[in-house]
Amino acid sequence: MTSSSAHSPLVIAFGILGNVVSFVVFLAPVPTFWRVYKKKSTEGFQSVPYVFALFSAMIWIYYAFLKSDEFLLITINAFGCIIETIYISMYITYAPKQARVFALRLLLLVNFGGFCLILLLSHFLAQGPVRVQVLGWCPNILGFTFGVAQMILYAIYRNKKTVLVEDQKLPEHKGDVVKQIQILSTTPEVEIQVQAAAVSSHANTDNENCEQNKDQYVHAQTCNTEKIIGPSMPSQMVTCEV
Repeated sequence: MTSSSAHSPLVIAFGILGNVVSFVVFLAPVPTFWRVYKKKSTEGFQSVPYVFALFSAMIWIYYAFLKSDEFLLITINAFGCIIETIYISMYITYAPKQARVFALRLLLLVNFGGFCLILLLSHFLAQGPVRVQVLGWCPNILGFTFGVAQMILYAIYRNKKTVLVEDQKLPEHKGDVVKQIQILSTTPEVEIQVQAAAVSSHANTDNENCEQNKDQYVHAQTCNTEKIIGPSMPSQMVTCEV
């Protein structure tokens, strides 16, 4: 981000070029947050880069207001504040509770507490050109530090393999649950309880199966008897004459 205070065409050209690059950098997380919006989940992303990007843009705007003819700095960093605020709002909306609380605390600590501290220190401890120089160095040092940290992390983890853990299919019946339970324990009471639960579950099923098999067996025996001796006839009384 280059100042446009000088009237040199070269300075203005590089200032516009810096704004174009900064504009692209601010829009870089758009695919990430589009995926967050579609899946309604942050998928383990951290809020730290977006909080500090907002903090840096706020310092740049403060720096631009202390100088004159800094229209380029004000416009690009105002856009940065808006887009980073949108990112953080989406993150807080779709993040789990623990990550949401952490993001809110970091936002209050850095963007409110830190920025107010810089305002007070720069107002009481620095005057005139010194204040402008200090504020100019703050976002540059901050951006350089986080840029180097990201490159170091990338160099460390670039060859790491990603392990995908597939969701296990849940069993449909209680009997399957009992069959899939495997408890490795030295306490015999745990094994006895598991075995008792399995026996109880199978006993109920076996009783139902036995009743069904018994009815089927009686029906089959009746059909076989009728086939052999024919249908039963009513008894008749036979009288003999002597």
